[in-house]
Amino acid sequence: MRIGKLVFDKPPLIAAPMEDISDPPFRRLCRRLGADLVFTEFISSEGLIREAGKSLKKLDIYEDERPVVVQIFGHNVESMVTAAGIAVESEPDMIDLNFGCPVRKVVSKGAGAALLQDLPRMAAIARAVVERSPVPVSAKTRLGWDHNSLNIMEAAERLQDAGISMLTIHGRTRSQLYGGQADWTLIGAVRNNPGIHIPIIGNGDIDSGEKAAGMLNRYGVDGLMIGRAMIGYPFIFREIKAYLEEGRMMAPASMAERLELCRELLDLAVEWKGERVALYETRKHYGRLFKGLHHTKPLKMRLMEATTAAEVRAVLDEAAGQYDQA
Repeated sequence: MRIGKLVFDKPPLIAAPMEDISDPPFRRLCRRLGADLVFTEFISSEGLIREAGKSLKKLDIYEDERPVVVQIFGHNVESMVTAAGIAVESEPDMIDLNFGCPVRKVVSKGAGAALLQDLPRMAAIARAVVERSPVPVSAKTRLGWDHNSLNIMEAAERLQDAGISMLTIHGRTRSQLYGGQADWTLIGAVRNNPGIHIPIIGNGDIDSGEKAAGMLNRYGVDGLMIGRAMIGYPFIFREIKAYLEEGRMMAPASMAERLELCRELLDLAVEWKGERVALYETRKHYGRLFKGLHHTKPLKMRLMEATTAAEVRAVLDEAAGQYDQA
């Protein structure tokens, strides 16, 4: 698969854009553990234009996380073009247009998945950004607004005509939010449409190597995007790769590996965004990080209750000592 200067010899595993999750510290760990491509958190076009500090901070990119895609969202054509121009100053490898976010604060402004109800505007945004972007432009969307308007095929055709270089499709409608089971049949239909020539990336419910292989083989997609399964557990990328490339079920990460990753994530987060915010946002990873391990509830509670980075490190040191003695 080739997109501009990016070349993937095998279907890439892609770390999804997720608010307060796919920040530089976490992206760097995902890349090291096997993700082939990472996305930033989604960034408001209006926030970039107004030079909002939080929006601009999301444009930070480290060399060891490349290739990286900056994702922006909005509903106004000129605002999206201007925001893309600001985004390319951070020298991303691609720009992605968010046409799939289902949350109310986004769709109520006509952005994200709301554009599935206005395909001409979606296409106009894509065309305008593509025409003025020095890097490839991709898009991410859903199957439709609801099950009465499954218009992903038309959306894909319009976006391809607008010049989009890659399309990621989440196998749910906006009305489903993140509930129910992802439906890959329409993703496969888009991929196997003889009129579609751009890479199609499938997204939704991939949480194991077996599922990843099944979706690739059954639907023929060009790559896979991993979302919720990576929260707190970037080891998922190496486990999926082991299955896809070697046909083996890799053992889950050891307790020692999880403790070390927790420490590294905290240290990177403190360095990037300061101790207070780092403490709050790394808590979102603890539940998944220690999921399935016996007797870790007290550890998770202590990590959640810690009020300083030093306290978190002390808890991790104590847990590591107990593990060594076990």
